[in-house]
Amino acid sequence: MGAIYKIPIFNVLDDEGAGYFQVTYNIYTLVLTIATAGIPVALSRLVSTAAARGETGLVKRYFSVALPAFFLIGIITMSGMFLFADELASLMNSSPAATGIRVLAPAVFFVCLISVYRGYAQGFENMIPTAVSQVVEVICKTAFGIAAALWLVNAGFGPNIVSAGAIMGVTIGLGLCIPLLILYKKKIDSGISPPAGHEELPGSFHTFGRIMKVSIPITLSASFMSIMTVMDTGIVLSRLQTWLIDTEEVVKAAAILAAEEGLELSVALAEASEVAASSLFGIFAKPLTVYNLPPALIVPVAVSIIPAIAAALARKLKDEAGEIVRSSIKLNNLLAMPACAGIVLLSGPILITLFNDSRQMASVLMSILGAASFFVCLQLITMAILQASGYERIAMFTFPVGAVIKIILSYILAGNPEIGIIASPVGTLVCFAVISVLNLIFIKVKVKVSPDIFGIFIKPLICAVSMAVMSYFLYRLIYLLGSDIIGTGQFAVAVYLAFTILFAVIFYAVLVIFTRTLTKDDLALVPKGDKLAAILRVK
Repeated sequence: MGAIYKIPIFNVLDDEGAGYFQVTYNIYTLVLTIATAGIPVALSRLVSTAAARGETGLVKRYFSVALPAFFLIGIITMSGMFLFADELASLMNSSPAATGIRVLAPAVFFVCLISVYRGYAQGFENMIPTAVSQVVEVICKTAFGIAAALWLVNAGFGPNIVSAGAIMGVTIGLGLCIPLLILYKKKIDSGISPPAGHEELPGSFHTFGRIMKVSIPITLSASFMSIMTVMDTGIVLSRLQTWLIDTEEVVKAAAILAAEEGLELSVALAEASEVAASSLFGIFAKPLTVYNLPPALIVPVAVSIIPAIAAALARKLKDEAGEIVRSSIKLNNLLAMPACAGIVLLSGPILITLFNDSRQMASVLMSILGAASFFVCLQLITMAILQASGYERIAMFTFPVGAVIKIILSYILAGNPEIGIIASPVGTLVCFAVISVLNLIFIKVKVKVSPDIFGIFIKPLICAVSMAVMSYFLYRLIYLLGSDIIGTGQFAVAVYLAFTILFAVIFYAVLVIFTRTLTKDDLALVPKGDKLAAILRVK
């Protein structure tokens, strides 16, 4: 549903506006991660453990301490983001993005509050408040964002103002989630037994210390990736400008700008190269919406296994925890591998369908991002396993390793005119592949769970590749047969792609069931998994 928001927004924005939008969103994600990344996981784990032990009073104490603490953190981070918007935008080598950064500042405050409520509910293995609030958020930010962007375009505003209007929907959508989450918390509390009279509770500062002890390592590890993304964006934009400034298109644009605005040629060249770099980054931003879809499927699985593993370990059921670990990695592969393989082989038709963009560069960017997306999914699930097992500090090692590799690759490759913006997806692919491999090694060494390589990785890979190859040739066949009937335009390509995806899903489902790649234990991590296993006759 997040793609539902960005896809129409990017169809309203031009390449330059899309570039500003993505820069703004990257800065917002960094500030947001620093403020809130650890709290949902920390509360989820602490509340789950306390609830499993019947410590109802401690459960409520965790929430009563976390809410005012993160209210204050939200005020501070919102103020910093608003007041230093110009400095943040300049740091990213995209000064026009400052307007959008200010518009997004209140969103950080809202998410600080939302994270506490979502983490509390997740501690009871109740994902409904998170899911429903996310749906409300997406619907609202899509409606308000598109409406604002269209109005600003029709009013004749520039790309930076239009992108700021589009991103305003995020702030409004998040603000509207808070009343909904308050109601859900009241419903959860009504089903909790009253605290035992003899239960001794820690003080507020001690409780806050417990929360931060779990939260800080997770925040630091997650922040590494957000910091990396911001640094990478700034480096890529800067390196693109080093060679764009000498291109014929930029020189011509600078001459026109100097004549119209009365600027010195050197200043006009700098501004024109900044616009050209933002436009290239805008081309890259469009495939990012599709690249983020497979991880969106995995995030609920990753979040839900944290309390499940933590509860099993709290009851000293190590074998049960090990089975959850194996099934979660396998479920990740069963979901992510076919999705990512399809993105790699069908990147062209997907781009035409969503953005009416048939440029070869965009297709190449999406294919590389499709491969990278699988490793993002694998990193998410393996990190959730480590966090749930009490090894959240490991990310403080694996994330920086991947981040350094990505930044080095971006600096070297983006400065080469023959590679340019393609440096970003290449760096992303290598970065998350390295992190995923390191996480799997630590799971084997620290958690002492050895995944079955053939059953968990090889069999799903064979099924996913078989499905993707079939889809590729099926699309070409449908395209060939249908081109004389409904043509080759955007609508026609969308129809061909829809038929291809439908057949691919059916083919893949039959394949994983027939080869017994999918088992009943795997479906146990899925809502209504037992009923689904009975319907599909999965053993």
